[in-house]
Amino acid sequence: MSETSTPQEAAKEASTHQPGLEDVKEWVGYRIDEVSGHSVAKVEGLFVDQETGEPAWVLAKLGRFGKIVPISIRECAAAAGRVWVPHDREVIRNAPAIDPAMPLNREQELQVLSYYGIPETVGRGTEIADRKPGTVTSQAPTA
Repeated sequence: MSETSTPQEAAKEASTHQPGLEDVKEWVGYRIDEVSGHSVAKVEGLFVDQETGEPAWVLAKLGRFGKIVPISIRECAAAAGRVWVPHDREVIRNAPAIDPAMPLNREQELQVLSYYGIPETVGRGTEIADRKPGTVTSQAPTA
């Protein structure tokens, strides 16, 4: 994405190109802008797929002492020190909080996907659909 791209262009580019682990690690500290372009959080970290090691979730920290919520990597577009997401401030603020020190299991991920209105038949849902219930599906990357 170029420096002059709009959030809509960035989202379109992101949907055709999945960022790699090293790219997403660079996002830590980036500002997260919601759909209207206002800052809503900062990238606190990321979770990777337990089996593939590929980025699965951006961890967004809301406010200085706020909670941490996951946002699907497939819904993020980043450039120029910012990450754009297709949700408004209230959706992000009301998202289920997670503990970044604890991995997510299949059911927790499906709950988060459902909250954002992402069906189990697309994206991350299809990646974890065949995994056993209770299985750890994503966690912080190892060093």
